[in-house]
Amino acid sequence: MSVPDADLPEVARIARDLIRFDTTNHGGGRAVGEREAAEYVGAYLEGLGLTPAYYEPIARRTNVSARVPGRNPDKPALVLHGHLDVVPAIAEDWSVDPFGGVVRDGMLWGRGAVDMKDMDAMILTSVADILRSGGQPERDLVLTFFADEENGGVEGSALVVRDHPEWFEGAAEAISEVGGYSITLADRRAYLLQVGEKALVWIKLVARGRAAHGSSLHADNAVTNLAAAVAALGRTAWPVTLTETTRQMAERLAELTGATTDDPDAVAAAAGAASGFLRSTLRTTTNPTGLVAGYKHNVIPDRAEALVDVRVLPGTEDEALADIRRIVGPGVDVEVVHQDIGLEVPFSGDLVDAMVSALGRHDPGAPVIPYLMGGGTDNKALATLGIAGYGFAPLRLPADLDFTGMFHGVDERVPIDALVFGQTVLTDLLRTY
Repeated sequence: MSVPDADLPEVARIARDLIRFDTTNHGGGRAVGEREAAEYVGAYLEGLGLTPAYYEPIARRTNVSARVPGRNPDKPALVLHGHLDVVPAIAEDWSVDPFGGVVRDGMLWGRGAVDMKDMDAMILTSVADILRSGGQPERDLVLTFFADEENGGVEGSALVVRDHPEWFEGAAEAISEVGGYSITLADRRAYLLQVGEKALVWIKLVARGRAAHGSSLHADNAVTNLAAAVAALGRTAWPVTLTETTRQMAERLAELTGATTDDPDAVAAAAGAASGFLRSTLRTTTNPTGLVAGYKHNVIPDRAEALVDVRVLPGTEDEALADIRRIVGPGVDVEVVHQDIGLEVPFSGDLVDAMVSALGRHDPGAPVIPYLMGGGTDNKALATLGIAGYGFAPLRLPADLDFTGMFHGVDERVPIDALVFGQTVLTDLLRTY
């Protein structure tokens, strides 16, 4: 469905345009590339009178950044960052073209609508609102749009902070995705503010056996050995372990729902559609995501591999890997493919107060709850420069929308009025903080 540009708010038009750039990232260095999307962003920034800088350390893996001067240069700069890549979308599974930027039923549909071309558009148009009015943000803003976030930033933010740390000179804090959105607790709307991320450990399980004919009686089968390990690890019920952030989250959820904090899982379950997202933050998770074995129907292979996405609470990486090796047993090797740090910052301070206040001005009375995200963002890379990162992509969402299920899901979509709300709140924050 084509909706005339004149009928769409600018934030929705920009998000739609970005969705129409296929920036699929398969991981492991296999990606379409972000170049055209980055050039689009750069042209928009130039239209605001800014001077974008590009960095393409690997062909087509393009990063773009610009600095916006603030009224008070004595205050530390604030980084607003997003990523331009998206995970793959299997078109036949969708009810719309995942790269069509379709507007239907008051929503913008497409891969990246929530992860995270919506926030990219909110950043751009919020800054545009300020500059076009002849104003300035309160402090310097560093606007950065990274490549390769969906592969852990290996070919994106990790290389940018290594090779161009000057982009972030004077910055102390950062804002990005997966926070600031609303959930519904019974009949009450509340907002989740992301103040931490679990650590990322992507592992490969490797089982070995003896090659043989597929018709043989054969006890040393690599596929069988791997299957047992994958099943054991994937079905492990990891115990609940609270951090300072998840303890505060559970307490606040309990206050708002009347539940007891004795069972954090039950408290998180009161968040309805978002409960699975929140329960994952209370424990280690080990989800098998890929299998590779064999090359012919009648040949038993001597090697079988599985990919497992492991997310652990900050600071528990070594302990979790030791547990994983124990669970899969001595006959299966555990190889770390990629690992990145966990983060946790206090739910306090001037920026947190400013984000909470900005939400309160536009949705009075709605409580704001801290949470620790189960996934990760490019805040991990910025943390190596001493920059404290938060998730604040403010969206006021309908109670019946399974928003957290949209991340990497089918028929990803975001309400257009939520985009307008988010742009308004973000503009308010940037004018005043």
